[in-house]
Amino acid sequence: MIRSLCTVLPSLPMRMLPGRICLRPWSVQKSLVAACLASAICVVSSCGPPRPSAASEAERAAEAAAAAKDVYVIGPGDVLGIFVYRSPELSTEVPVRPDGRISMPLVQDVTAAGKTPPALSRELEQRLKEYIRDPNVTVIVRGFVGPFDRQVRVIGEAAEPAAIPYREHMTVLDVMIATKGLTRYAAGNSAVIVRSSGPSRRTLNVRLSDLIKDGDISQNVEMLPGDVLIIPQTWF
Repeated sequence: MIRSLCTVLPSLPMRMLPGRICLRPWSVQKSLVAACLASAICVVSSCGPPRPSAASEAERAAEAAAAAKDVYVIGPGDVLGIFVYRSPELSTEVPVRPDGRISMPLVQDVTAAGKTPPALSRELEQRLKEYIRDPNVTVIVRGFVGPFDRQVRVIGEAAEPAAIPYREHMTVLDVMIATKGLTRYAAGNSAVIVRSSGPSRRTLNVRLSDLIKDGDISQNVEMLPGDVLIIPQTWF
């Protein structure tokens, strides 16, 4: 575009002045120079890298949050298998204590709760560097309990009330299977789920009897970490 505009200059009509000096009208020259500059600015701005839109940034943030949500976090009560490459005397299986710490040969009192297995592996490698050269540690979760804020709790007239480790896409039916169903005195259709969302809480009504006895799949609500399922007792 710049070349096509600028090549117009030689083809403009010229005025012959005394002394055979050829001049183009100054107003025409100014307008053409301005047009060339404007075209250059447009071309440069269009050739630059595209700016990320607010929508694309929001999508990337949502994907990162979803990925972080899917990562398993170690909690008290978990059983960890710790494998140290080429050091079988250091490899062991340890439980996570109620205070969230673990101990292994050469390394005492390492905080494990609240960390992912890869993050704990890197920390153990740093602690072992003063004893062995280039340690390579792998942490494997063998017994799952999870942190307390991610457990699903069932209280009331369940056959076996319990705190259940949360699993991705866990539903009310999964919870009922884990707690062996309802007692004979349970008011299943009056059950509620207490769900915390930051400082606020809300309740969801769920008809457990219709789900379990009549197969009403519409009552198979998906659970979230930290949910509390309350099953009251019937009055008759």
